Amino acid sequence: MSHNTPTERSNIFPFLTYRDAPAAIEWLIKAFGFEKHSIHADTEGNIIHAELRLGPGVIMLHTAKDDFLNMKSPRDLAGVNQGISVYIEDVDAHYERAKAHGAEIVQALTDTSYGSREYCARDLEGHLWSFGTYQPAPVPTNE
Repeated sequence: MSHNTPTERSNIFPFLTYRDAPAAIEWLIKAFGFEKHSIHADTEGNIIHAELRLGPGVIMLHTAKDDFLNMKSPRDLAGVNQGISVYIEDVDAHYERAKAHGAEIVQALTDTSYGSREYCARDLEGHLWSFGTYQPAPVPTNE
């Protein structure tokens, strides 16, 4: 059985769909602090695959197209049924940055009963993001 250690690379990569993926990339960089890692566009300028990094974490995204898994942006679906949770060391500063760049705050910065300090925001197309100090417990190793 494999297990993760703090020095291993991520093995879960959420992928998101945006109507305007180029605008989403720039906004995610400004508001949430992501960094461009890899951007691939087709001849019409649609993003067919992009990777953004935040610390050791990676997300992937693309432009919504009816011929690709029939995936839609939350704005097209008029709802969200999932979200992404991200560990942030200085969540207070991150919260202020997100607010300053127009993130829709859906849960203000708060201390939780399970020991996290966190907030929840929507990005420019409605994806839910939770940022906070919570980290799941490490997976025990069988050594």
